[in-house]
Amino acid sequence: MQDSSRYDVVIIGGGPAGLSAAVALGRSLRTTAVIDSGSPRNAPAAGVHNFLSRDGVPPLELVAAGRTEAASYGSVLIDAEAVDIEKDPEGFTVTLGGGGRLSGRRLLVTTGLTDELPDVQGLAAHWGSGVIHCPYCHGYEARGRAIGVLATGPMAMHQVQMFRQLSSEVTLFLHTGPELTDDEWELLAALSVRVVSGKVEAVEETDGSLSGVRLESGDGFPLDALVVAPRFAARSALLESLGVRITEHPMGIGYSAEVDPQGRTSVPGVWAAGNVADPVAQVMASSAAGLMAGAAINGDLLAEDAAAAVERHRAGAGQALGGAPAGHDNGTTTGTPDGTAELESHAH
Repeated sequence: MQDSSRYDVVIIGGGPAGLSAAVALGRSLRTTAVIDSGSPRNAPAAGVHNFLSRDGVPPLELVAAGRTEAASYGSVLIDAEAVDIEKDPEGFTVTLGGGGRLSGRRLLVTTGLTDELPDVQGLAAHWGSGVIHCPYCHGYEARGRAIGVLATGPMAMHQVQMFRQLSSEVTLFLHTGPELTDDEWELLAALSVRVVSGKVEAVEETDGSLSGVRLESGDGFPLDALVVAPRFAARSALLESLGVRITEHPMGIGYSAEVDPQGRTSVPGVWAAGNVADPVAQVMASSAAGLMAGAAINGDLLAEDAAAAVERHRAGAGQALGGAPAGHDNGTTTGTPDGTAELESHAH
């Protein structure tokens, strides 16, 4: 790759959103570069779920298949980290961690998010396996087992209800969560959910797998899975450097880039899709958002290309000397002021 490499679109982030956009753009014959640092959020998970026809596929296997598809439509895949973006007269210039630079007329950021986990000893080591947060992603695998919910915020009661649907053995650990209301206590009793006061000090394991939690008091509780509510922190530093608006999620679960339904941000020429723009989107939703953004970017480029073509046409017409206006020739079809096509022919 040369420093002067220029593309129609530069995509930063090679997960489902970025690769889906690359496929859509490639099928429209747009030149596209996909920059990826190789750190997918869901790498610790054993499989992707709720992705029609690909249920249970390992995350890295799904990405590998997506990379193959994107490359088949001409996308250039660059294994590197994007460290800086600058606006230039024709679009944007991206600087890579290794020192390379490339430019694009449009920019799509699909960098995802970081899960900020509760600060409990041993918890992070089991993230994506014994420590989970989404019932739709991992709940089925924990069905009928001993499940603990770690309260750190208002989401805990919602999580209790969702996981209680999957198991009769649900324990709510109050930990650092807000004080329960009378109605919440009544609901927990009605659902036969055990409630444990006190802070959780550590996650315990047996043979490398989560086996329970230990309180600061020393009391231990055996578990098969622990449900947490991480804070979703968008990987938005590059977007913020361009002035893209970042907003707090209405549910108070994190922050993300502000976009319209097609992924357009507050900065002209910049789009965002996937978890960087929607922290609760699962893999299939992120893929769909990437497709929508890719189509929207192509439409934006079409409008720019059409305007440029008209300007070139007008410039050519103004330079024509004598005879028929530029663009007219015997037996050719030309545009008329009302937008219809007219066939010119001359009698001999």
